[in-house]
Amino acid sequence: MSRQQKAITTIYFSILGNAALAIIKVISGYLGNSYALIADGIESTTDLFASVIVLLGLKYASLPPDKNHPYGHGKIEPLVTFVIVGFLVVSAVIIAYQSVLQIITPHESPASWTLWVLAVIIFWKEASFHYVLRKSKQTKSSSLKADAWHHRSDAITSIAAFVGISIAVFYGEGFEAADDWAALFASAIILYNSYQIFRPALAEVMDEHIYEDLQQEIRDVSLSVEGILGTEKCHIRKTGMFYYVDLHAIVNGQLSVEEGHKLAHKLKDALILEIPHLGDVLIHVEPYKDSN
Repeated sequence: MSRQQKAITTIYFSILGNAALAIIKVISGYLGNSYALIADGIESTTDLFASVIVLLGLKYASLPPDKNHPYGHGKIEPLVTFVIVGFLVVSAVIIAYQSVLQIITPHESPASWTLWVLAVIIFWKEASFHYVLRKSKQTKSSSLKADAWHHRSDAITSIAAFVGISIAVFYGEGFEAADDWAALFASAIILYNSYQIFRPALAEVMDEHIYEDLQQEIRDVSLSVEGILGTEKCHIRKTGMFYYVDLHAIVNGQLSVEEGHKLAHKLKDALILEIPHLGDVLIHVEPYKDSN
């Protein structure tokens, strides 16, 4: 299974899970008189729409290069991530606003059975986070990573709701708004996670140099190729799930143009073989200069 197919399959998992949980949370919150649980359901609803957008983005990103997009369509991924961040910010603001309204409005305490619902949800969302995050690392997908953090933020809002409802239930009169305060706290965490998702996606769009480990791996593999005496510039940019490299390789200055050309192809083949997530490597041959 290709990286793109693996990522798309993972997103279908997220879509189905988010749809089911959004329904369960909203219904349980309504019947159990818990706005924290309803707010949690709202967050899951935004997760559902965000996952659908990720799916569309991944399918577009998997299209092969064409005349107008010689590097492929992978740059859609960080753009999709920006949209997901937008969903998160909007949901956080809505939750915060509604929480404040609930806090200043007298209401009954939530039902104790909602705690059991939340316990199951927390376990499921945390497990989903680890599953999707693992797949994002395997596929090198930034939008899949953002979707994973959607699961984590959902788990956090559920934990906050669990704590708030527990306080309201066990302490009784005077603590009815505890789960509303929990929802307000959860909205702040969602905003923080939004920034954590946004920052690397922005770096990807701006071709920021954040790939030191990969750069070192490329240099190490290059030196293992017979005829390559060293490397100079090594520029890396990410497009979708693949990395594109501009590399200056140092070779014997006495080689003919044809020999240098063949050595460059040999180096490129070795790099792509050893580092499968490289989309393409452009190699510039530099003659070795003896300092003596």
